[in-house]
Formats: sequence, C-alpha cells, structure tokens
Amino acid sequence: MNRLDKFFYQAECNWRAGLLLLCLLYLSCCGTALAASAISKDTEKEKKSDPVEVTIIAPSTAKKLLEKYITPPAKPFKDEISQAAYARKIKQESTELLATEGYFTPEIEFNERENNKAYELRVTPGPRTRVAAVSIEFQGNLAADEPEQHIRVEQLRAGWTLKPGKVFRSARWEDAKSALLSNVADRDYATARIVESYARVDPDTAQATLSIIIDSGPAFRYGELQITGLERYQPDVIQNSMPFRPGDPYRRDQLLAFQVALQNSQLFNSAAVTIKPDPALHEAVPVIVILTEAKSKHVGAGIGYSSNNGARGEINYQDYNFLGRAWNLGSLLRLEQKRQTFSARVDTLPDANRYRYSSGVRVEKTDIKNLKTFNQRVDFSRIRTTAHSILKVGINWQREEREPSGAPNTVNETLALDSWYRYHDIDDPVNVHSGFVSEVRLGGGSSYVLSDRNFVRSYLRHQQWFPVGRRDTLYFRAEAGYTLASSRQGIPQEYLFRAGGIQSIRGYDFLSLGVREGNAIVGGRVVATGTAEYVHWFSNDWGGAAFVDAGDAADRWEDFKLALGYGVGARWRSPAGPFALDLARRHDTGTLRVHFSIAVAF
Repeated sequence: MNRLDKFFYQAECNWRAGLLLLCLLYLSCCGTALAASAISKDTEKEKKSDPVEVTIIAPSTAKKLLEKYITPPAKPFKDEISQAAYARKIKQESTELLATEGYFTPEIEFNERENNKAYELRVTPGPRTRVAAVSIEFQGNLAADEPEQHIRVEQLRAGWTLKPGKVFRSARWEDAKSALLSNVADRDYATARIVESYARVDPDTAQATLSIIIDSGPAFRYGELQITGLERYQPDVIQNSMPFRPGDPYRRDQLLAFQVALQNSQLFNSAAVTIKPDPALHEAVPVIVILTEAKSKHVGAGIGYSSNNGARGEINYQDYNFLGRAWNLGSLLRLEQKRQTFSARVDTLPDANRYRYSSGVRVEKTDIKNLKTFNQRVDFSRIRTTAHSILKVGINWQREEREPSGAPNTVNETLALDSWYRYHDIDDPVNVHSGFVSEVRLGGGSSYVLSDRNFVRSYLRHQQWFPVGRRDTLYFRAEAGYTLASSRQGIPQEYLFRAGGIQSIRGYDFLSLGVREGNAIVGGRVVATGTAEYVHWFSNDWGGAAFVDAGDAADRWEDFKLALGYGVGARWRSPAGPFALDLARRHDTGTLRVHFSIAVAF
C-alpha cells in the first residue's frame, strides 16, 4: 500500500470511528433523558401521594406533649425496613420527651392500622417520677462555721423550689439549680458556681434523688470606681449616683440600680456597670463603669391638641451641662388656646443623699371660663427622689392679676411655703395594670410675710388600679382639698380649687366647676371629686372603657353640690403612651362632651 492509499484508509477509519462515537453519545443522552423523566414521574407521584396519618393514643398530658413534637412521615414507607426504622426513631423520641416530664418507664407501641397509610402510636406513660430526697451542700466562704453563714445557708435551702414530693421534670430541675445559684451570687459571692449536680432516677420506684454542690468562692466587697468615657463631666457626677460605697458588701441589684440610674440620666447615651470577678480582688473589687456621653444641648418643638386647653404649639431648649457644672437648664415656650406659658428652670444633679435643688421662673396667661389671669412666679425647692417616692419642699413668690368677666379686677401676691409628697407602687409606669399612686400637698402664706392673706392649703389625691383577669383593669381615683382662710380674696388661683374635664369630672368643660364671680368661674376653697372606671382590653393594644365621675368645687362645704358625669370611651396603647377618647354625658343637662388625653396623669 502506497502512502496515498494508506492516508485514505486511515481517514476512512477515523470517519467511521467518529460516526460510531456520535451514535453512542446520542443514545447516552436519550437514556439520561428517559431516566430523568422516570425520576420526575416518580417524584411527582410521591408528591401526589397522601401523607401518612399517625394517631397518638395516650393520656391527655402525654398526648399534648407528643402531638407538639412528634412529626409523622411525609410519605408512605417504601418497605418494611423503612417502616421499622421510623418505628425505632419515634419510640426513641417519645421516650426522651416523656422523660422530660418525669415519665421514665413508658410503654410505647407503633402499629399499622391501615395498609401503609395510617398508624397509631399507643403510649402508656407509667407512673410519674417524684422527688424523694434533696441534698444541697456548699463550699467556700458560705460554708464557714459562723452564725451569719448558717442563717444564710438555711434560707437558701428553705427557698429551694423542687422539694420532696413534687413531680420531677427536667425543666424544673434546671430552673431550681439556676435559681439557687442566682440567689447565692446575688449577695456577696460574685463568683459562685455549681461544682457538681446530679439527679438519680429509680424507674422501679418512680423516685428521684437530687444532689447539688455550690462553691460560693470568697465574699466580695466594693472597691473604687474605674470610669471610662467621661469628657465633659467630673467623676463626682457618677459617684453621687452610687447606691453603695467602697467597702460595702457586693450586691448585684445595687449594680443594676446604679446602671439604670446612669442610663436614665440625660447626660449619657449608654451606661454599663460591672465588676471584675477576680477572687484575688474580692476584698476591694473594682467597679467598672463604661459611659457614652450624650449631647449636652437640645432644641425641640412640637404641636398637639387637648380637649382641656385646645390646640398647642411649643418649643423648648435643654442644656444638661449649664455653666459647666452638669446642671440642667430647661426653658419652655408653650402656646395654647386657653393658656400661654414661658418658663425657665435650673436643676442640680442629686447629691450622695439623693437631694437636688431646683430654681425657676414662670410667666403664664390664662383665659378659662371667662376668667383671665396673668401670673408671674419665682420659686426655689429641695427635692429628694427614690425609686418609689418624691419629696419636695420649697418656697415661691407669685403675683397674679385676675380679670373675671363682669366682676372687679384684682391683684394677688403671696410668698408661700410649699411641700409635696408622692408615693407610687405600680407595675408599669406607662401601661398600668395594678398598683397605686398617692400624693399629699401642704402649703400656705402669711399676711405678715409678703402675702395679701393668711391661708393654709391642704390637698390629697389617690389613684388605684385593680387587675381583673389577665388584661382588664378597675380604676379608682379620689381627691379632696381644703384651703383654710377667712376668704378666697387675695389668694392666687394655684391655692384654690376648680373642677371639670379630664382627670376630674368628664361631661363638664375644663375647670367649669367652682365659684361664680360675675360671668366667670373662679377657684373656691373646697374640692372633692372621684372616678370609677372599668377598662376591658379586646387585644393587646385596643380596649374600651365605662366610667362615672362625681364631685364639685365650691367656696364652702355648705355650697357643695354633687356634679355627675358618665360615659364610655376607647383606649389605645400608642407608642407615646395610653390614648383615651371618651364620650361623657353631663347628668343634670344631658349634654354630651368628647374628652381625649394621652398618657397616665399621675
């Protein structure tokens, strides 16, 4: 074969081989497509198949638990092997679930009820395990042979929640251990830890024996503050907010209260208070305070509307570092339809005994029920604030010009001593469900010291919330006031009384109950009002109310005439506080009046 023949022979062979390769590739693609089609059909068939039904037959307590966590198979079992595997799995899961509720000897059966479509899980939980004995031991300083430590140990053991005779559950066991450790660590022992704990369960007797050993470590005492983040303010700003002193025993709740006080201060955007839990430093552990200062100056503006005073616009300015001393300067210009006010006030920060000092000026004009007033006031007071109370004692001078329509104009001046005390114990300062707020005010002036008339003013107010069920609230309010004086003439309106409107007697216009002078309603020397209100919440945010208000303001108790208003309203828990919209009926005339307010008025 010459070279040319050999070349054509090889080309022909290559062409036949290529054709054969193309045929093989084509058959391969067809086979893959057929296989994919078959798989797709099988998958579609599986999707169309009904899920397997598993009926749980067990006592109610166990049944609820199993129904919550046991998942039935998504598709029928392919064969007996897959069915047996699922049976083993579901029995294991059921056993573990029941053990968390104190059932350690259950009998579990998984049976086919209908051909590969329905099954039943039959469970007999057996006796529920109860606690037979508890051993609580302590190590470290808490185990010292001292009377004080003995008392503390006995208190901790008495406070153990999972006592003998109670049902043993895993969650209760964990909660009891956590609570005990927390009680030890809350006072003195910041590094307390669980050294050993176990629960031995005897399935034959359905009893559990519990044991826990806690090492308290050394007793900690506070050392000095280590403050980071201060730029504008001096360390004494922080030190005066401390509820403890160096050398005091460690208390976790004091650290939390210290942190909350700093966070609530307008001086800081954030505050974190911790200690370094180093046993080597237990005699004087450093208190670490990490702060982020807030801007010291703020300007704000707002608009609004009140059914008492009408439309409102205001602008305010705050300087929380006035004169570089961390004093708070606040000024406000508020324009309302019935009242216009400008005020400025300087407040110091609380000292180590929680006392602060406040001084301010105010100029105010009002036009309410045909009585126009122009009041100028200067005051100075000392205030002590705690978690549940406020005590304020001060002195103020004010001059008031009165223009009652249809009666002579007068000018009243007084220099008055004033005291005010409020105590509150409520569950939520914004959305109150239970608790109370009480306040008392006592003040007066003398004609011998820059006052036009001798007088003594007393005032009491109490608000009480009673929870009804999980959501509803029954609310009561009562107030009474009396100004002891020979006449109301010469006494500023602040020390007299009028009634009507929100937080008084709904159905009546704002401050429309009092003493008539000409065509105007002015303040009298006595007042007494009360409220009963029931609020039903249809959801977390929306509710309805029914209420009745009663009372009056007069110049003498002999002139007191009971005014009555009642009605219904809507309630909404808005982001800014509870919003109330009320439709009230004045009983004597049948007049309907709409009132609305936002936030709880303490």
